[in-house]
Amino acid sequence: MAKKKAAKKKTAKKKVAKKKTVAKKKTAKKKTAAKKKTAKKKVAKKKTAKKKTAAKKKTAKKKVAKKKTAKKKTVAKKKTAKKKVAKKKTSKKKRTPNAAFMKPVTISDALAKIVGSAPIPRTQVTKKLWAYIKKNKLQDSVNKRMIIADEKLKEIFGRAKKVSMFEMTKLVSKHLK
Repeated sequence: MAKKKAAKKKTAKKKVAKKKTVAKKKTAKKKTAAKKKTAKKKVAKKKTAKKKTAAKKKTAKKKVAKKKTAKKKTVAKKKTAKKKVAKKKTSKKKRTPNAAFMKPVTISDALAKIVGSAPIPRTQVTKKLWAYIKKNKLQDSVNKRMIIADEKLKEIFGRAKKVSMFEMTKLVSKHLK
């Protein structure tokens, strides 16, 4: 009996030892699986970090490229501006007045009261007439294009009280020969 008990104890110890080794193997497997997961996570983090740095590099390259194109555009604009200035300088000649405007004309008696009786060019007649209008404040205060005629101007305007500045040139041309 003692032998049976001893054999039972040995088998029991063997079973316990087996259970312990199985449990150790399971925990070891769990630990290795956990290590593998953490290793995978680290690898994934490294990959995403690499992707982010690659993306940052790409955006940095794009920014540099944009800056280069912007510089090229500004340089091109400056060149075209210089060309335009050069063209303007070369093409800018002093304007010669039209001979018809500079030809002295005879002035009627009604217009001579304002401008003077000596023959002068049409441009000078217009200048003197505007000087007279502004000196005597004959422009309408609301609509500056309208001219309010006084006694001297009524003779030129044909008795009209108000005349636009465009009509004025037409009416004045009748008094020039």
